[in-house]
Amino acid sequence: MLNIAVTGAAGRMGRTLIEAVHRSENEQLRLSAAVQREGSSLIGADAGELAGLGRLGVPIVADLADAEFDLLIDFTLVEPSLRNLEYCRNNDKRLVIGTTGFDERQKDTISEAGKDIPLVFAANMSVGMNLCFHMLKQMSEVLGADSDIEIIETHHRHKLDSPSGTALRLGEVVADSLGRDLNECAVYGREGVSEPRDRNTIGFATVRAGDVVGDHTVLFASEGERVELTHKASSRMTFAKGAVRAAQWLQDQSAGYYDMQDVLGLRD
Repeated sequence: MLNIAVTGAAGRMGRTLIEAVHRSENEQLRLSAAVQREGSSLIGADAGELAGLGRLGVPIVADLADAEFDLLIDFTLVEPSLRNLEYCRNNDKRLVIGTTGFDERQKDTISEAGKDIPLVFAANMSVGMNLCFHMLKQMSEVLGADSDIEIIETHHRHKLDSPSGTALRLGEVVADSLGRDLNECAVYGREGVSEPRDRNTIGFATVRAGDVVGDHTVLFASEGERVELTHKASSRMTFAKGAVRAAQWLQDQSAGYYDMQDVLGLRD
């Protein structure tokens, strides 16, 4: 039995994760704890009732130290995620991180923790999107040298980081495939009169509007044709199911720093 805790339990993603764990067809997975920030009026409430599932007998707590679990699923914010990472590392707990917005130093901290505990960290937990990452490598190698490459992403009005972690990961896949450094070739905005487009750049366009869960398109445009790779998420459940799949896979892994390419067996 793998006892799973969900943090950020009262948020939209937290409630979806609670549902995904509870409804998993794997009987070896069990929701054992739900965590919400200290001071929340929902502390003590039943996690199942909060998620619309009926009473599960799992009260929401304010501190990981008060939760019994083997693995934590964390889709919160950068600073809380780093604190949760430290707790899991110090207490030998497995960890699935779906939080985005980390800088390079913080990503290094996550990678270092993989020396001590098994963890999965991915910018996007969707199975479909991770298949897109895999296909994008080949598309970039075939089309990239002769194309202008643009990445367009749309998310709901509440999303804080921009571009999204998924858009940046798409950019990294393209850049790595073409032997470029994304830090040097990325263009994050255009305004006014400028020089003609440099083909070696990778452009990003960001849209924040309404309740869009997440749309991403990579555009390869050359003389005479345009090829687009698009993924559209219509429900947060797609990310939650991916996280539960990662949790199940992580149960049998030794300490290490993994991502969804490892979980899905897509690693080259």
